[in-house]
Amino acid sequence: MARSHFLLTCFLLLAGLAGAQSIDTIPSKKDSLAIVDPAMRKDSARVDSVAVLQKDSIIALPAFKNDPQLQWNILVHHPYFAFNAPMEKKLNAGIRKFEGKDLLFYLLVFILIFFALIKRAFPKYFSDLFRLFFRTTLKQRQIREQLMQTPLPSILLNGFFVISAGLYTCFLFQYFSFDPVGNFWLTYFYCCAALSVIYFVKFLGLRITGWLFNIPQAASAYIFVVFIINKMIGILLLPFLVLLAFSQGAVYQAAMTLSWCLVAGLLFYRFILTFGALRNQVRVNIFHFLIYLLAFEIAPLLLIYKGLMSYLVRST
Repeated sequence: MARSHFLLTCFLLLAGLAGAQSIDTIPSKKDSLAIVDPAMRKDSARVDSVAVLQKDSIIALPAFKNDPQLQWNILVHHPYFAFNAPMEKKLNAGIRKFEGKDLLFYLLVFILIFFALIKRAFPKYFSDLFRLFFRTTLKQRQIREQLMQTPLPSILLNGFFVISAGLYTCFLFQYFSFDPVGNFWLTYFYCCAALSVIYFVKFLGLRITGWLFNIPQAASAYIFVVFIINKMIGILLLPFLVLLAFSQGAVYQAAMTLSWCLVAGLLFYRFILTFGALRNQVRVNIFHFLIYLLAFEIAPLLLIYKGLMSYLVRST
């Protein structure tokens, strides 16, 4: 019991000393008013509140909590908050949309791997294909028969032509600022589907024409030449696809121009090979062959071009 009385007495003495020290350290009202800036002197309510806070912190703490005006005055005159400073209007930052080409990169990697696998699996077919295309051998008929007897690599390369030429068509649409769908990948799907339908209909039409006019060998030779050139277009477009996907400026323009020259040259070479194949089996002169080219090869392309230009004019 005596021990508890002793502790209580010590505690009271320490509390008295602390209170005396706090009272001694609190500046007088005169000194506190001397350090207040002129703006604070004009607000009597605030000066009184600050004086109360300085006199007795125990009494001022509830007053601070219950006095919004005091809280506002403290925030207004705070050197870091500056609530009374004029509002600064910040410029609107432009929204940056990141348009990466990761999916396009993966697509090109897939196309290159697909081509490499076909070439690795059928090396003799590729060798015969390039020998026949560049006419480096006199045994062209024999090589053609060998190529026609291996349908699997032919079908795979036809599919390779579809995905390669479809991507090139999408790049052409981007070059001419033509976006009929509003989505690159949906446009790519439509281009691949359109190429597949076009050449499938062409294949059926030539087969039916050869059967109707009793010239199946000539129709087969024409089909063979058409799809051989398509395979070469799909293969030779590979470096241009990489350049068109990731280049800009002069390199992009040069790649686009060279790709046009390449495709135009291969199509012209196809006409020459087609005329040579048909002249050996069917009696046809150059005039009739030119009429056929204008009616079934060039006119559809011109109609498609005219339709695209009309659509662009209406959309703009």
